[in-house]
Parts: sequence; C-alpha cells; structure tokens
Amino acid sequence: MLTITTASISPSLPPPPPPLQTINRRHLLLTALSLSSFAVSDSVATARGLLRMPPPRLSNRYFLVRAGESEYESFGIINTNPVAKTSVDSGLSEKGKKQSWRAALELKAMGACERNCWIWPSITQRSYQAAEIIATVNGVSRSYIVPEYSFLDARGLGAYEGKELEAISEVYESDSISSTIKPPPIDDGTPNESVADVFVRVTQLMSILETQYSEDTVIIVSPDSDNLTILQAGLVGLDLRRHRDLSFDPGEVRYVDSRSIPTYKQPASAVYKCLNPPNCN
Repeated sequence: MLTITTASISPSLPPPPPPLQTINRRHLLLTALSLSSFAVSDSVATARGLLRMPPPRLSNRYFLVRAGESEYESFGIINTNPVAKTSVDSGLSEKGKKQSWRAALELKAMGACERNCWIWPSITQRSYQAAEIIATVNGVSRSYIVPEYSFLDARGLGAYEGKELEAISEVYESDSISSTIKPPPIDDGTPNESVADVFVRVTQLMSILETQYSEDTVIIVSPDSDNLTILQAGLVGLDLRRHRDLSFDPGEVRYVDSRSIPTYKQPASAVYKCLNPPNCN
C-alpha cells in the first residue's frame, strides 16, 4: 500500500489564500456619501461663482447712479482714501445735494421704484446721503437701503491723493493703454487700483446682487464715476480700456441697457488689439 504523507506534497501545493476581509457596509456607505457630496458641492461652487462678464442675461433690472458732488470735489481735490469715506468732507456739497435731488426725480420719472426697489449705496458719506434722498423722493422705506462697505468704494488713486482733480487725466491715459496699470502707490493707506482691480470688485458686487435678488429693481449708488463706467463696460462687453467713454457726471442716472454699448473702434495698432472684451490688456 502506497502511503502519501503531508510532507511529501507540501512543497508542490500553492499557498493557502489569505483570509477574506469583512466588508464594512457602513464604511462603504460613508465613502459613497462623501464622494456624492463632493460632486454636489463642486457643482454648487461652480454655480455660485462670479458672474460672467458680459452676462448672457440679468435676473434684475439695474439703474446706475453717481452720487452728487462731494465737499472734496467742490474744493477741486482728489480724495479716494477709504479712511475718510464717512467724514463730513466726503458728504454732499450744496451743489451735490441739488444734483442728487435731480437724480432722485429722474429715477421717479423713469418709474424705477414703481414696484418698489432696492437701493445699494456705497457707505461713503455722499453715496449714502444720495441714497436717502432717492428713497425719500421715490417713497421707498429706509429698510430697502442696503449700504455696501467695500465693493463700491471710490477707486483708489494712490499717489494722486490730495492732488487737483485735473490730474486724474493722467490716470485715464494709462487706463487707455492697459487695464492692469496701477497709479503710483502712496504710504498713507490709499489704495492704488488699476481698472482690472475695480473690475474684480464690481463683478463681485453684481454676483451678490444676481444671487440675492430675482426680478427686482436695484439702484446702485457710487461715490465716483470709475466704479460705474467699469461696471457698465463689463456688462455690455466693452473693452475696459475704454471705460472712460462711459463717464458719469455727478448726479447722473443711467439704466443698464445692453443696447447702449458704443460702437467699438479697434485701435489701429496691433499692440492694443482686443480679442476678448471687456478683458483687454
């Protein structure tokens, strides 16, 4: 009788398989949920991103208003340091109050607040004062005035702070060359913002408004012209270097209408060619 021992066959047999791991159903469920939530949060983040400029459509109707002349402007002085934005000298001058009343009456004639409206002024003194005048004339409750604390600050002009208003023409010459050129800096806390810097701010503002409201009327009140010209250029798809073409006078009111875009004239030099307005450098 042939006897086969375990020792004689062990070298030729494959090793035993490893023991099966217990499947943890709870772990699998949590993993699946985490992956699902990641996908959802990613899509939500995309949906809540910055408004694309120019936007394909707007959920609300908008009126842009430049506050009336400030005391500083009546003195012919550039003042853009945010430290002074709530000071008395940043408030409306006597002429600026009249300009703001005219703006309020113009908004009323345009029917801006017939079905109520939201008024978003910069917290800068003259803007908020203008907003109060607009609310009074149009019968809007003060609870519909929403002060904006940073996105609507006057454009910081750096080393031009304290100079005569005429000096701002030098800034606009640089703007026409590139939207990324900043005014020279200064060490008193005044920002030195390029057109592109302001464009980011006003795009953030519009993103908030388009998310927060739907089929409403919003009146944006800015202390200066540049916030509004850069915003309007972005909304209508105009080369940002040409924002000055849309200049607002103190107390001016403008309804946002994509049909109001000026005819685009491509600069003769290829150096300044803009292929993707409003983002042109």
